[in-house]
Order: sequence, then structure tokens, then C-alpha cells
Amino acid sequence: MAGENIKVLLVEDNPSDVLLLKELFKEVTTVVVELMPVERLYEAVNYLTNEIFDVILLDLSLPDSQGLQTFVIAHNQAKATPIIVLTGINDETLATRAMQQGAQDYLVKGQVTGDLLVRSMRYAIERQQADNALRQSEERFRVALKNSPIFVYNQDRDLRYTWVYNPPSGLTVEKILGKQDLDIIPVEDAQHLITIKREVLTTGIGTREEVSITIQETTRYYDLTVEPLRNETQEIVGVTCASIDISERQAALRDRKLAEEKIREQAALLDVTTDAICVRDLNNQIIFWNKGAETLYGWQATEVWGKNASELLYDEPSPEIEAALLQVISQGKWQGELTKLTKTDKEILVASRWTLVCDEQGKPKSILTVDTDITDKKHLEAQLFRAQRLESIGTLASGIAHDLNNILTPILAGAQLLPLKFPDADERTRHLLEILEINARRGADLVKQVLSFARGVEGKRMTLQLRHIIVELGKILKETFPKSIKISTDIPQDLWMVSGDSTQLHQVLMNLCVNARDAMINGGTLSISAENLLIDENYARMNLEAKVGFYTVISVSDTGIGIPGEILDRIFEPFFTTKDVGKGTGLGLSTVLGIIKSHGGFVNVYSKPGTGTSFQVYLPAVEGMETLSPKDLPPQIGHEELILVVDDEIAIQEITRTSLEAHNYKILIASDGIEAIALYAQNRDKISAVLMDIMLPSLDGLTAIRTLQKINPQVKIIASSGLMSDNKLSVAAAIGINTFLSKPYTINELLLSLQKVLS
Repeated sequence: MAGENIKVLLVEDNPSDVLLLKELFKEVTTVVVELMPVERLYEAVNYLTNEIFDVILLDLSLPDSQGLQTFVIAHNQAKATPIIVLTGINDETLATRAMQQGAQDYLVKGQVTGDLLVRSMRYAIERQQADNALRQSEERFRVALKNSPIFVYNQDRDLRYTWVYNPPSGLTVEKILGKQDLDIIPVEDAQHLITIKREVLTTGIGTREEVSITIQETTRYYDLTVEPLRNETQEIVGVTCASIDISERQAALRDRKLAEEKIREQAALLDVTTDAICVRDLNNQIIFWNKGAETLYGWQATEVWGKNASELLYDEPSPEIEAALLQVISQGKWQGELTKLTKTDKEILVASRWTLVCDEQGKPKSILTVDTDITDKKHLEAQLFRAQRLESIGTLASGIAHDLNNILTPILAGAQLLPLKFPDADERTRHLLEILEINARRGADLVKQVLSFARGVEGKRMTLQLRHIIVELGKILKETFPKSIKISTDIPQDLWMVSGDSTQLHQVLMNLCVNARDAMINGGTLSISAENLLIDENYARMNLEAKVGFYTVISVSDTGIGIPGEILDRIFEPFFTTKDVGKGTGLGLSTVLGIIKSHGGFVNVYSKPGTGTSFQVYLPAVEGMETLSPKDLPPQIGHEELILVVDDEIAIQEITRTSLEAHNYKILIASDGIEAIALYAQNRDKISAVLMDIMLPSLDGLTAIRTLQKINPQVKIIASSGLMSDNKLSVAAAIGINTFLSKPYTINELLLSLQKVLS
């Protein structure tokens, strides 16, 4: 039945009965009945040809048809539609016969109420749907068995065959039905089968075994499944069995084991080499793994035999690997450099040589691979190239520093002299001259800074309050950046001090702001904010460059075009740039990274194409810090509340579980959105809050959150993500969560977030 609407075809030639049924339907308010009355059977057949009804109310005595034949015609025309027979008081015998032919129910005229009529229709529809589903299921089962190599049969408690389908070659249904195993197969095979089936009859527990059976002097191997067969009262009345012929698989397995043994014997001498040597068959399954491979990749030979080499050694399939396979098959050999994974998921670079191995008939049978670790060699080469590039930068900077300073000197002098020459200049002119002087000085300092950075000379260190640098920078940006870009700053008054070179740190922020400006071609918002952060062990484990301690964090965020994922890892490389020729040297971000590292800090970047980019600069704080803000004070411990943690990173799962359990919380872990929904549905009355990563496989976090809110509109959600937005509160409001927690987060931040949503 579709919702609360029922479409009814009424076949009745008595106008009074039609009128009565209409009135009865009006009495019922729980459903809407769409009634189509007809007086003759041929009219009903015409309607059933073109329309679908939920139920048919059928009088068996019509002007053009009488008796049981009326039902038979209507039923043949609409087998999937339930029919309720309308009968007089003296015709119940006829109605009963109609039900035997397939009618779902019958109603006696004059004894029908509205509620009874609706209940009968509902029952008829539900019963018809069940009958249709059963027929479809039986048909699917029949078709599946017809096209399957599986031998299926039932036996009673005496183990006599009562039903057989698809018997193996050499046997027929006639030869098996009514017989026992001892009657059709050799005694030894039969006794083995009887033992297995008797155990199932006794224990009521199914089993699966490999068995051998000899039929007409041919021995075949079968994968046999035996399950108890029960009646309606759950009493065991026999067994139901299914067996699959696996003889070819067994023979292939034996042949492969012989081949593997031969290869291992022939390759024993290869274990003395330090190179990693691997032999894999044409299905890419490993059949030999020497000691050098164990040392290089960390996998023992016993762990990798029979495993797929690509799944074991590569993060994901690549065109490079496919091209190598095609070349070694077509030309007999291939060599090149490949990035592979060790057992601990460490990436290493190897020089790999592949050779095709053929059998005595010249047919390819396996591939021999010899790998040499060149990771350290390539790393040293990269260091040498970087040193050469930096040396080139130093040479270039030395050559132009003198000329640039000569250019900047008159600009700076002019900016200082003009206010004296025009003492009556208006305030805006004086302000512009002040900006000109400040930037000329910055230009001169930057020339010195590039030179000192290229030569590896550290700047002067002093205790700084970054708030002053940010405020000064904000003024410059508002005056010099296009009006289409809104400048926003957010710096707390209690920002901690850092030790650093003010010119270098100013250069860092200016470089980041200029990049942000260039990313917002059509305008947008540039946000500069700062905060105090205590990095604990949890945070440090999630960010390898971080160390436990106090940090001042500066964030520079834009709403620009974002950075594509494929180049995000390269943006800090010297000379790498996506800007047009003449608009960027590729030194900006590499300079930023070098300066921050020289200050003992690190840089994180979060970006998504189309939504913007956020750079976070972490600098160690020094003495002179002010009182800790509330978020850095020890939070309260939990009261054994159950928290569902949803994250696909195993390391984060483990860290979060350990941290929360240490603070008296109970934890459930889910690795994706689907698992999270299942766990929440099972434990919704126990779970106090959900910590949900936004970026998840299978089902993303936003969809999972909406689903949880449908299950329980009062569910308390803490969303977590490494993708920063300009305004956390607006993101939280957009997806309807209680609070937002940015990765990487400290345990204090996590506990305070839980404390906030649970209070």
C-alpha cells in the first residue's frame, strides 16, 4: 500500500451497494480512497489493461459474468493486484472457493463497516505483496541454481535424499532420490560424508569442509557446506547441503607449489646479495623473496608468498607500473626508478630491473625483479642541487644589492625631505609620505635579508611583541592593496612574546599577504589573526615538526582560488611558482620557510581549490608571557560519558582514545561515515557526543552529520578538520554543529570542546 492513499477498482452492478461503499469510505479518516466504480466485468478488464490499482473489490454476480469464472477472468488480467470478493449472505461457499483460487479475502454485503473494509484492503495488499516477493525470490533462486555449478540437495534424518538439484556428472536425480550415500558412492567416501552430516544433525551447527568423492572411478574434490534443515517449529528434520567441484583448483595449487619449490631451490644462492630480489608470477603473486628483500622492505618471505606485489609495495596503481609491465612482457626486460613502500609504509626510491622468465617451451611464466635502494643517494643529490641553487641566489643577490640600495637611497631621502619642503601638506599627503618612507626602509632591509638568507647568516634576535608588527602591517595593506580586498586583523592583547628578527618576521608576513592578494583576483577577505597555543604530546604526534611547548601562532587566510592538491607539497621549493613569467620568482615561500625554521618554528598550510588558503606560522614563545587564557587552563575530567570518535586516520584514533580515556571518558571508534551511523544507531541512548572528521572516505562527514541529526535531532556534534576556513563559527552554523575543532588540536582544546557541548 502506497502511503495513506488507496486506489480501488470497484466492480459492482448494484447502485445501492456502490453508494453504501462510498459512504463507508467517507467514515474513515485515516486513509484517502480513490474509488473507480464499474458495473461490468469487461469494463474492469479495460481499466486493468491501462491502469494499476492497489486493490480490486469484485462482485461475482455481474451482468456479463457469473460465479467463479468472474474471479478467474479478473485474476488472470491482474495477477499482481489483490482481489477482495464481495458476496451476499448466501454465497459464502462461492467466496471460499474464490479464495482457494487466489482471492486475498471476502466481505459479506450488509455486514461491512468502514473500518472493516479498510482493514481488509490493507491485509489484502500486504498479503499480495508478500506473495509477489516470495514468487520473485523463488524465481531468482531457481535461475541462480540453473546457471550455477553448485550441487544442492536435502536429506532427512536418516540421510535419505529428499530433494536434488544439479547433480554432478555421472549421477542423475533418479539415481539419487530416496537413496543414501552408501548406495551411490564408495564406502570410504560415504562414511566420511555420513560422519560430517551426523555431527550437524546432533549439534545443530553447520560446517564446511573439503571432501573427495569417487564417481565412476574418477576422483573429484568438492567444497562441501552442510547446514541443519528445520521445520516450522525449528525442529531439525534433516540437512541441506551444497557442494562445488574444486578439482581443477586443487590440481593448479599442487602444480604451483611444485613450481614455487623449484624456484626457491634454484634461487637459494641469491640470498647472499644485498639487493632485493623478487620473483612473481604473471598474476603478480610473489613466489620468491630473498633476504635482501626482507632487509629492504621489512616483510619476511613467509609473509609475502602468494601476496599481490602491487598491493604490497605500491600506495596505488600508476600508469608508470602498467607501462613497465607491458614493456617487460613485450620486450623481455625493463629498468627504471620506482617509489615503493616498506612494511612500515615508509617510501623508498629504488633502481629496479625487471626480467621476463620463460619455461622450457619459451612461454612467459614469471618476472624476476632486482631492486637497489637509492633513497640516500637521491637525497644527497637533492641537497647538493639545493645548495647550488642557494649559492646562485647568493651570487645574484650580491651582484644586485649595491645597485638596489643606490636606487632606494634617493627614494628614502626624498620621502624624508618632502615633509620638510612642504610643511603645510594635508594629513593624507603626510600619511602617504610616511608610508613611502616606511616601505623604502623595508625595501633596503629586504635586500639585506635576501643576501643574509642566501648566505646563511642569521638576523638579530630580540624579544618581540608580534602584535605591533601585525598592526603596522595591517595599516600598510589597507593603503596599498586594492579596495576590493577587505583586510581583517584579530590579535589578542595578551599575545605571548617571541624571540626573533623583526625585519625577517615582517618579510614573512608580507610575503604571505602578497600571495594572498594575488590569489584574490576578483577581491575577497584577507584575515590576519594570532593566538597563544600550548602544544602537548598529542599535537606533537600529529605534526612531526612540532615540539612540546608554548607557541605564538599567526594565521594568514584568504578567500582566493586556493592551491590544487597536486602542487601543495611543492610550494615551498625554491624557484617553484605558478605565477606568470615576470610576476613571481618562486623564492617567496621558500624564504618564509627558511626564516621560520631559523627561528625554531614551523609552517602549516591548508587549502582547497575554490575556497581559499590559510597559512599558519608557529613561533616558540619566550619568557615574559602573560597569564594563561582559559583555554590553556586544565579542563575538568569527564564522568564516563561515551564519546563516538569518527576519523579515518588510525594514529589520530589511537591518540584520541588514549587521551580521552585518561580523562575518564569512554570511547567508540568509527573509521568512516557509514560505520559511524551504524554505531550511533546501535548506541544512541548511550552516546553523549560525537567527534566527527569532516573529510571521510565512503561517506563524508557532512552527510554523516545530517544523517545523525535525523536519527536524533538533539545529537551533540564536534566537527574536526585540517581544512581551515576563514570563520569557524560560520562553518559550524552552516552544517548545524555545536562546535568546530581544527586539526591538529591539543588535548586541552579537545577536552574544553567536549566540556562546552556536554554542559
